[in-house]
Amino acid sequence: MPEPNGPHDIRSRVEAVIDRDVRPGLLADGGDVEVVGVDEDRIVQVRLLGSCQGCASSIYSTTMGIEAAVKAVVPEVRFLEAVI
Repeated sequence: MPEPNGPHDIRSRVEAVIDRDVRPGLLADGGDVEVVGVDEDRIVQVRLLGSCQGCASSIYSTTMGIEAAVKAVVPEVRFLEAVI
């Protein structure tokens, strides 16, 4: 059973926020995001996909927007980092 507020619990909650609040907007613009993992320090790694992938400005602006949406619902997340 996943530890409450442990990495597995946090990941499922982050994925729910992304599915509900973030992904529809990204898909409308031809992009997407994948949750790669959550480490023991509550840092969430995400990978930008589609039109968001490889665009230098989107790495910062999109990740910051995703982070704000996630932290509003899952405040124990320390921050998000984009991975390649």
